[in-house]
Amino acid sequence: MHEKGIRVIYTAHVHRRDGSDMGLYDDLYSPIADRSTLVDGRVEIFPGLAPAPGEHIIKKHRYSAFFGTDLDIILREWGITTVIISGTTTENCCHATARDAMFNNYKVVFLSDATGSFDYPDVGYGAMSAEEVHKATLCILAFSTAHVMTVDELKTQIERGTTAVRAKRKKAA
Repeated sequence: MHEKGIRVIYTAHVHRRDGSDMGLYDDLYSPIADRSTLVDGRVEIFPGLAPAPGEHIIKKHRYSAFFGTDLDIILREWGITTVIISGTTTENCCHATARDAMFNNYKVVFLSDATGSFDYPDVGYGAMSAEEVHKATLCILAFSTAHVMTVDELKTQIERGTTAVRAKRKKAA
């Protein structure tokens, strides 16, 4: 995608060791609360996906990459009008970022096969498999927020020189 002029910005959900940027995560997820995960300086982007020289990494402290960061400033400076979302987790970080992008008047492309989730245990409302969580989130996003498509569909749009990405809407049965 770089050869097509698409800019890449990475995000890392991290927190300070002292927890001063933690917010309510202490109450929500014990591995974050006990600082065994998502601690700044101990989190790395997967080596095969590591940023190229000059690419930005946005350190975020909430699910959305827009909340409390300079992402919007960077995108506007570059004249970006469409944001393409990939990463984890579909229903939390990716979904929140897609919503905030749309709320900030960006067109949103959400890559269905370049996002993912995990199995949810039963916490009183029943368990959900990663596949169910992913599918439900994609359905919600496609209806209300984003143009959901695969990486190959996006590549086809780019190869055709299509500037306006169009959503594929399926009729309800």
